[in-house]
Amino acid sequence: MILDNKIILITGGTGSFGSAVLNRLIDTNVKEIRIFSRDEKKQDDMRSFYKNSKLKFIIGDVRDLDSLNNALYNVDYCFHAAALKQVPSCEFFPLEAFKTNVLGTKNVIDSCIRNFVSKLVCLSTDKAVYPINSMGISKAMMEKVMVSEAIHHNTSETVICATRYGNVVGTRGSVVPLFINKIKNNQPITITDPEMTRFIMSMSEAIDLVLFAFENGKNGDIFVKKAPAANIKNFSDAICKFMNVERPKIKFIGTRHGEKLYESLLSKEEVLRSDDMGDYFRINPDLRDMNYEKFISFGENEISSINDYNSHNTRQLNIDEIVSFLDKIKDELLN
Repeated sequence: MILDNKIILITGGTGSFGSAVLNRLIDTNVKEIRIFSRDEKKQDDMRSFYKNSKLKFIIGDVRDLDSLNNALYNVDYCFHAAALKQVPSCEFFPLEAFKTNVLGTKNVIDSCIRNFVSKLVCLSTDKAVYPINSMGISKAMMEKVMVSEAIHHNTSETVICATRYGNVVGTRGSVVPLFINKIKNNQPITITDPEMTRFIMSMSEAIDLVLFAFENGKNGDIFVKKAPAANIKNFSDAICKFMNVERPKIKFIGTRHGEKLYESLLSKEEVLRSDDMGDYFRINPDLRDMNYEKFISFGENEISSINDYNSHNTRQLNIDEIVSFLDKIKDELLN
């Protein structure tokens, strides 16, 4: 395994992704896993739960370059999962989203290069494609910074790449825990728009995507996993069927600020420069140098007949297929 006898650092390591990747790697031959985050309470909970000498806990913030430089010393690989991810909080405090998601990522990149980290994988989101909210805009800028830095430091020892994926079912803030909580408390299920669709992915699939990027990523690459989708009405019906309860009353609340009818994982322009790798797409970076004439005088291929890859035009799961999906990740949902 590529991670055998290696030291790994996970920024935002106490979050949903950090906890899940820790579960995946803790019993492997990884030499050391460093959990880097701001939340000492979650770190202490994690320390008490695992009681494993492989784990090292570091209090710090990606906004602080000095704390990153200390944490990344002698690290082989870095998962960069630290981010402000909640759409409403980013809408209210867009500058905070910029500081963490953009400037924080730049700090992680600079520190990885300074410490000769072999590979850095940054985690992005489908909201970075055609962004309409602060969270998506900050993640789109994060991707641009990642690609730019990867190209400018192409001769360094650090390979910098990224992954992009949609909703991970069951994570904090996702719709599944919300619906389950509503059903358990006999409250109406709140639905924004019954035709709203979202990509569906398990946490295990998200980790597989990141590990695939570790094994296959080159500087500036962005990897996207092909994923099915479902509309929110079918998803609510499927959760009721999964829990073996009668469907409660549904309350339609309308589309909220910063929400889209559907999300895209690849823009039209990215489809043109992507490689189909079976279960994944690789978005190749624009490797033109800083000769501005190449940007001004030479165009791309025709895009009028190209569609983006979105949650409306991917494979749609019916209610039974969603129930089957939920049943497969039952352990993830219960943890």
